[in-house]
Amino acid sequence: MQEMSANTTVSEQAFQALRHDVLSGRHAPECKLKLDALQNLYGFSSSPLREALNRLVQEGLVKADERRGFRVTPISPADLSDITKMRLMLDIPALTDAIRAGDDAWEAHIVAAFHRLEKIESRLPQGPVVLDVEWGQRHRDFHFALIAACPSERQLAWSMSLFDQAERYRHFAARKRTVSKKKDSEHRALMNAVVRRDAKTAALLLSEHIASTQTNVMAAFKQQAKPQA
Repeated sequence: MQEMSANTTVSEQAFQALRHDVLSGRHAPECKLKLDALQNLYGFSSSPLREALNRLVQEGLVKADERRGFRVTPISPADLSDITKMRLMLDIPALTDAIRAGDDAWEAHIVAAFHRLEKIESRLPQGPVVLDVEWGQRHRDFHFALIAACPSERQLAWSMSLFDQAERYRHFAARKRTVSKKKDSEHRALMNAVVRRDAKTAALLLSEHIASTQTNVMAAFKQQAKPQA
């Protein structure tokens, strides 16, 4: 979850809290989001919560029905495929533009973001993975750092919105697998290609990295579909 300053409005606090819990899977796909229950859970009044829910509807994370209220958008292989397709369309050109436009400070920020991510991944225990708040923020920070020098603000905003929509799928898949160093090595290889300004290799690595997320999630869907012994 993003850190909130003392000046953050109540509406923004409600939005960030609810958004984080949808992305992390605390509010499971398709579950109802009842205002009275949310008021008890978060301590906000109905007005900022309703505003937060409407903003999440605009992001595609929540569905609204006038008669049935709000519920978390379901996850599905088809939706993941669409997210992956759009990420490839936006992120690869954004990375290429960032490599072309980025300066030394941009490179340093990528290296620092990778170091912070690597440190927390080294502490993950064996067994089913629980992707906590700190890991999620550091992972997001690293991927944003890669494309931060892209000159198009809209492209950056859309890329990170899709990254966040994929977050629910990362949490879903993580609960069904054990720790692997594969992602860590992918992040390192990607960082190295970017800082040496090898746009062709970096684009290929990022494409494979995004596609591997889809592969992991599809495996989790198949595992979920297996009948219990």
